[in-house]
Amino acid sequence: MRQLPEEKFNKRRLISSYLSVVISIALVLFLTGMLGIFLLNSKRVADHFKEQIVMTIYVKDAAKAAELKQLQKNLNLNAATKKVSYVSKEDASKRHANELGEDFIEFLGYNPLLNSIDVYFKAAFLNPAMVSKLSKDIERYSYVDEVVYDKPLLELLDQNIKKITFWMLLASGVFIFAAVLLINSSIRLSIYSKRLIIKTMQLVGATKRFIRKPFIKSHVAMSTLGSIIAMAGMGGVIYEMQSRFPELQLFQNPYEAVLVFVGVFFLGLGITLISTFFATQRYLNLKSDSVN
Repeated sequence: MRQLPEEKFNKRRLISSYLSVVISIALVLFLTGMLGIFLLNSKRVADHFKEQIVMTIYVKDAAKAAELKQLQKNLNLNAATKKVSYVSKEDASKRHANELGEDFIEFLGYNPLLNSIDVYFKAAFLNPAMVSKLSKDIERYSYVDEVVYDKPLLELLDQNIKKITFWMLLASGVFIFAAVLLINSSIRLSIYSKRLIIKTMQLVGATKRFIRKPFIKSHVAMSTLGSIIAMAGMGGVIYEMQSRFPELQLFQNPYEAVLVFVGVFFLGLGITLISTFFATQRYLNLKSDSVN
């Protein structure tokens, strides 16, 4: 049977309304989920960069092997130490030759470098005050020539991590609030277009529960579809980030991934159920002459 122009128009408007709700839910949940991913991984990323900070202890040529072994043992016993590695002057010269592209020893006629010990720290203990105190303590040894580390970088990294953590937590709260408002607005607009149908069903004797049920079902279905789209987008972004930056080890713990995806799904479902209930309830409680 051929559809009337008005029926076609109403059908297109209905599809457009449903599509806008699905897209709104998917977009909001995708952005919220990505923020959740960054929050869960921000500590790991920060720890990764903090643990790249190295303190190099240059020792004099006169230093005895027993003294160097004792120093390395003391450093390894320190709770803040992650790794200690000894770098001989020969290994250091080879490293510099590779970086410079030429053997500077042949030009100078001798090796001006010193034996050294590289110390890497655990992220949980690393801070400017701790490294400064440790470096001063080590410099007191008579066989230590110099202790070097990138102090400006360490201070900048420490300050920025604190700032980023604060702003990400604040942004999370604001974003979840915005997600609630956007999804709620989309659902309310969708139900607003059917306000006359709601009052008509109510006038012919349909109960509030009977009227509300199909709206909840349809919007839950839209929420589920929007969540699936959002999770698919999140999965694509995670895969791309993991392939480009494998050293960050995003979602090394699979339970974190499950937590974010389940959280996104139930966030969308919860907002949809609450918004649909109150939006339909609003028009069910209106008087007939107030609907238009």
